[in-house]
Amino acid sequence: MNGRTAQVVLLLGAACAPAGGTGSSARVPAGDAAPAPVRPGLDVLLTDSAGLLAGRRVALVTNQTGVDTRGTSGVTRLLDAGVHLVALFSPEHGFRGAAAPGAVVASTVDSATGLPIYSLYGRTVAPTPVMLQGVDLLLVDLQDAGARYFTYLATAVEVMRAAAGSAIPVIVLDRPNPIGRTVQGNVLDPAYATMVGRIAVPMRHGLTMAELARLAAADLGLPPPGVVPVTGWRGEPFDATGLPFVPPSPNLRSIEALFNYPGLCLFEGTALSVGRGTDAPFEQIGAPWLDTARVLSRVRGAQLPGVSFAGVTFVPRSPGDGRFADTLVAGVRLRVTNRDRYDPVRTGVELLAAVRATHPDRIGWIPAHFDRLAGGPALRAALQRTVPVDTIVAGWKPALAGFEARTAAILLYPR
Repeated sequence: MNGRTAQVVLLLGAACAPAGGTGSSARVPAGDAAPAPVRPGLDVLLTDSAGLLAGRRVALVTNQTGVDTRGTSGVTRLLDAGVHLVALFSPEHGFRGAAAPGAVVASTVDSATGLPIYSLYGRTVAPTPVMLQGVDLLLVDLQDAGARYFTYLATAVEVMRAAAGSAIPVIVLDRPNPIGRTVQGNVLDPAYATMVGRIAVPMRHGLTMAELARLAAADLGLPPPGVVPVTGWRGEPFDATGLPFVPPSPNLRSIEALFNYPGLCLFEGTALSVGRGTDAPFEQIGAPWLDTARVLSRVRGAQLPGVSFAGVTFVPRSPGDGRFADTLVAGVRLRVTNRDRYDPVRTGVELLAAVRATHPDRIGWIPAHFDRLAGGPALRAALQRTVPVDTIVAGWKPALAGFEARTAAILLYPR
């Protein structure tokens, strides 16, 4: 596909897969041609396939990330195109993306348009039949973060499930994976499926939201969603696409934070801070009692590629997780030096092992939450037994190979 002749991949109900069987209609043509501009599914839909919306009452699942190539809201674009938009649905952090992590968000009315905004991270996580009354089509336009822990996929799953119960088709307007196509970490044990890990994917899954939705539909026995793919994307990180960057959540404010997130998010299952309430969340970890010299010595000794470490101090101000508010924290700051070589999950586990070795009685495991993030209890058990990190990571390889094979049929872009 080139940016001038985009095709909409329609997978509604029993419709067939895109040409080639594995999404080849979304692949970039071979040869020396200049790359086409990257266009998210929102632009592709309104430019090339707006007829899909004609005469239909449309509901949109979105938030602040649902913008076009110029940064204009998808709500504005749809209304300006004459689409009969009847309702909005929002995920964690709310429609504006400002709510704290895990905070309950109430349903409300959009003051700009008068449309109802139904929160799917409040009293309910799924659209109710009442919310879906008068809806003919559901569009999902959410920017994923590239890590399993991000809850937007779980929201999309609940939307697909509710839509199936009401016989409403769903179309996902796709967006690039902001940290590329690399796959790293362990694969979730489905017995530990939650909002922070809905299906069996690795910590860094390398998929787009539409690919995740297709995989979830296959795994969970749901009707496959329709997809409007990204055009012109070759798997590059978000800041190489030319698209406007909108933070997908209040504490993932930079591409650097997104690259660290698959590893550093594990610290949310411990007593340490991940830098919430500072200018660099998910770029540093710390605690008032942390012996940074000893932790740095151990983690530097691991000679991890693509990343450097430095000792820092920081003071969290109004951290959403409540950790060490207005307290001087001793920390370790990460700087990604080579994205192609960087393994954020391996790095996060090495940091956990270093803190565990330095402060075995203060790391403060939160077992239920850590295990949800880690995809089961195996990682925490291994760290508590001081299993070498090399052994832990090697144990993930068979499941990762299985994941790669399992996803071959749902890919829409080159891996």
